Amino acid sequence: MSHVVTLEAVTKKYGELVALDNVSLGFPQGRFVAVMGPSGSGKSTLIQCAAALDQPTSGSVTIGGVDVGSLNETKRTILRREHVGFVFQSYNLLPAITVEENLTLSLRLAGKRPDRAWIGELVERVGLQDRLRHRPAELSGGQQQRAAIVRALAGRPDVVFADEPTGALDLRSAAQVLDLLRGLVDDLGQTVVMVTHDPAAAARAHDALVMADGKVVDVLAEPSAEDLAARLTQLARGGLAVHAVGGVR
Repeated sequence: MSHVVTLEAVTKKYGELVALDNVSLGFPQGRFVAVMGPSGSGKSTLIQCAAALDQPTSGSVTIGGVDVGSLNETKRTILRREHVGFVFQSYNLLPAITVEENLTLSLRLAGKRPDRAWIGELVERVGLQDRLRHRPAELSGGQQQRAAIVRALAGRPDVVFADEPTGALDLRSAAQVLDLLRGLVDDLGQTVVMVTHDPAAAARAHDALVMADGKVVDVLAEPSAEDLAARLTQLARGGLAVHAVGGVR
């Protein structure tokens, strides 16, 4: 199975604190992977290293076949711009410009011509055709998050990292965003890695990666919300047995 992002023996320390402890895994092409775990488990650090936002203390990270550790900061920035998309809980749309301008801003800042046909296809998929000339504040939270997803995909990245993308949404809007993310993977072959605390959200993924104490302690294929909730409860009680299975290694 082809992996768009690979971590080999990655450890990340902040002083004496070990945030990631010898983690090796790969995120497969065309899979929707959820990352879960208790607070302080290392899931945010994992995503930061996997997305080339932070450098590991030891080990290697490869994105799109490129060893991130071999790059200086300028080249890492270019790598992220060309290969990685980001979706955040807070949307991060610029309020002073239209939705349409938000969708293409990062491409234009990079001196790249937006692929209007591709962006138009994405806009139609998320149902924002009649909202492009609006400002972000004129959209609902769910609509803003859908716009943020289009922005993340506008440059056709190898992988999209989504950090609690439904955390600020009501249940209906959250379900729509999760449907959209799963559809982008199933229909377009996109790779999505999502950090979430919600077992019901993680259950929409192909695989759920569970972390504790800086380690990957489980990878569940086609997880159910009930199985994930039970595993998190087990971890809260001190159960750290590793049961890794499924498409993520």
